Amino acid sequence: MPTSLANESARINLRTSAEAKAMIERAAMLMGTTVSSFMLQNAFEAARRIVSETDTLLLTQRDFEAFTASIEKPPKPNVALRKLMARR
Repeated sequence: MPTSLANESARINLRTSAEAKAMIERAAMLMGTTVSSFMLQNAFEAARRIVSETDTLLLTQRDFEAFTASIEKPPKPNVALRKLMARR
C-alpha cells in the first residue's frame, strides 16, 4: 500500500443503544483509552480473526499429501473437462 494512502484516515459511523454506548465508554475508561481507540482496536482484532479463519485452509496430513501430489502430478484432462474448456 502506498505510504500516502496508509497515513490517510477514514471515518466509520455507527448507531447503538444508550446501554451499549455506556458499556463501551466504561470499558474504554477502564483500559485507559478513548472510546474511538477502544472500538477500533477491538473491531480490528475481531475482523482480522474472522478474515484469518476464512482465508485459512486446514488439512489433515493425508489430505495435504494428496493435495500436493495432485499439484505435482495433475491428472490428464478428461472429456468433460475438455468440453467445459471448449465453451470458453
